[in-house]
Amino acid sequence: MRLLFAGTPDVAVPALRALHESDHEVVAVLTRADAKQGRGRKLVPSPVKQAAEELGIPVITERPRSEGFVELIKELQVDCAAVVAYGEILPKSVLDVIEHGWINLHFSLLPAWRGAAPVQRAIMAGDEVTGASTFRIEEGLDTGPVYGTMTETIRRTDTSGELLGRLAESGSGLLVGTMDAIADGSIVPVPQPNDGVSHAAKILVADALVDWTRPTHIVDRTIRGASPAPGAWTMLSDGSRLGIGPLASAPRGVELPENLTPGQLSVTKKHVFVGTGSGTAVLSQVTPVGKKPMNAADWARGARLEPDTILGQSDGSSHQGEQ
Repeated sequence: MRLLFAGTPDVAVPALRALHESDHEVVAVLTRADAKQGRGRKLVPSPVKQAAEELGIPVITERPRSEGFVELIKELQVDCAAVVAYGEILPKSVLDVIEHGWINLHFSLLPAWRGAAPVQRAIMAGDEVTGASTFRIEEGLDTGPVYGTMTETIRRTDTSGELLGRLAESGSGLLVGTMDAIADGSIVPVPQPNDGVSHAAKILVADALVDWTRPTHIVDRTIRGASPAPGAWTMLSDGSRLGIGPLASAPRGVELPENLTPGQLSVTKKHVFVGTGSGTAVLSQVTPVGKKPMNAADWARGARLEPDTILGQSDGSSHQGEQ
């Protein structure tokens, strides 16, 4: 089939490459326009645009609601469109213009976790298994009929970045298989059930704030679900924000300090312990404001912390953590 591919971030690149190497022809790539990044606010192309140019595939950056977009898609004469994390709403006029429609690779087992952050929400909820689904896009949010699914175990230490990376690779095979089946007419999409629906709202900075009064396993899920983006964080007593990396396992042969109150720190030469609502956790990496991630023990030695420092509490002297 002649395909249009729509995607924007790194997670969409494996699917683009897989389709390019398949028996189908990717005739064009639709992606978001170049965006300003960094301190210099330099325009940077999306990862999908960079990959498309490397593969020699024409790139379209017009927005779906722009004048002339429907005619532009018609001129491509594609049979189907493959969508992976494109990031734009497709109006009905655009959805209807391609014979076999727009087929989305979504990183959850639909109807679970419809929405923008399915992988992050699955980790935060403590799900043990997730996966990916291919479905035909309709006007509702991730409500269209499903062509196929694949499952993936959520490992105990998975961050959302690690899990999404695996799903991007394995899901690309599912997307190619779906396109093969559509091409030979051997598949019919199945409507999603009404039961088991859950929604995965975008993870905001506020969602990534660590609540040390929660049990350790909930704190752990919050941090891993928010890693690497937007990044889990807590407040320091000076009002600054401290980024928190995934928790470390309890060190062998080291007795964990007991009776720490939530957020209370206990610092040794090699380890930084913090109290939670159910016990003691071990910090691994932290990111002070304006600095790169660093070992928690190294940070604690250089930060000259007060003996009674409690994470999550601020004296209000700064508002950096309240954005």
